[in-house]
Amino acid sequence: MAYSEVIKNFNRVRDYMREIFVYGFKSRDEYTQMSGRTYDDERRRLESWLGDYMRFRQTPEGKNVFISINSRVSRHNPLYKAWKAKSFTDGDITLHFILMDILKSADDAMPISEITDQIDQYLSVFEEPRMFDESTVRKKLKEYVSEGILNAEKRGKVLYYRRAEDIDFYDADTLDFFSEIAPCGVVGSFLLDKKEKHKEIFAFKHHYITGTVDSEILCLLFMAMQEKRMVTMESINRHKDQLSEKHVIPLQIMISAQNGRQYLMVYTPGYDRITSFRLDHIVSVKLDGQSPQFDELREMLTGMMPHMWGVNTRNISGQRLEHVEFTVHYEKDEKHIHDRLEREKRCGTVERIDRHTSRFRADVFDASELIPWIRSFICRITEIHFSNAELETQFKSDIEEMYRLYGLKDDTCSDRRDENDL
Repeated sequence: MAYSEVIKNFNRVRDYMREIFVYGFKSRDEYTQMSGRTYDDERRRLESWLGDYMRFRQTPEGKNVFISINSRVSRHNPLYKAWKAKSFTDGDITLHFILMDILKSADDAMPISEITDQIDQYLSVFEEPRMFDESTVRKKLKEYVSEGILNAEKRGKVLYYRRAEDIDFYDADTLDFFSEIAPCGVVGSFLLDKKEKHKEIFAFKHHYITGTVDSEILCLLFMAMQEKRMVTMESINRHKDQLSEKHVIPLQIMISAQNGRQYLMVYTPGYDRITSFRLDHIVSVKLDGQSPQFDELREMLTGMMPHMWGVNTRNISGQRLEHVEFTVHYEKDEKHIHDRLEREKRCGTVERIDRHTSRFRADVFDASELIPWIRSFICRITEIHFSNAELETQFKSDIEEMYRLYGLKDDTCSDRRDENDL
């Protein structure tokens, strides 16, 4: 049974889950943003959802808690439990079931006066009935209309309410896949709960689950983009531990295929470029008015993508592209090297020079974004060039420093043939 304290703000749960388990693995003494007692309370709440996935590690500083998930065993994201642990008061539960029963039995839609009368009749059989005034019932009905549980129609000046019709939705296999792969997959997980148990056919080798806690932020951003609206966005600089507020036009969500990290591409009025924000650094989002620039800016971002390796862009007024080019050599039993270049080239091109040599080229806004990927080919690279001379010097300097660190000679990699060889 989930920890029973009422959850009034999911942002707190989101923050604690991320800091205690997902990113920080912070112990009681290390987490200074709340008291030790609050830490214990929140940790117990999270453990009640994630107990089957909890692991502990004893360190010289004390016991650290973390999440461990075996994707061969766990087919579904366990962090979805945080969204399903909504707590209710006794009054919420009582009113919910009475309303559903009354409206299910009704032949037609009912006004609030009639609903209130029937609630009183419903409760009159009890010795000490709980009473609900019209204002409380009205608020609950309005809440259920906004969530799609009820439909409301106006007849004259009076609102009439009826239960929303049940609808057919996707089959279980589709929901299995959607819930684990798509942004806001928690929606699929909620729908999946309404299906009967079934044989699951999907397992995920690379299962990026940590974005789950950002689903509410992501949903609001999707709504803003669908309606072409601006948003007021509050974000945190984790290095400086500072909050800042910005009015931006959200344009697109981009998700890293390498690590699952989610980014928001935005245009900030008054600045001459489209920039990105990590979704897990966004604290809150508030929808504002519509933006007449949305279509133009979205088209501009689309035009930039053939030269974006990651999420870095250029000034809207224009920016010179940076050229990257390197050649790799591989043995006759290493055909997978060329295949990997083709598979991972993104906005670049790959040319096969001969049976054992391939060349990669790309023109991008920020060549430094390619460095981690290029490093994975070290000792196969025979030649490399960057149009950004400073970046090329730094890259080669880092390689030489690595050789010195490991006490290697210049001829350790047989493919290093001249001053450009690595």
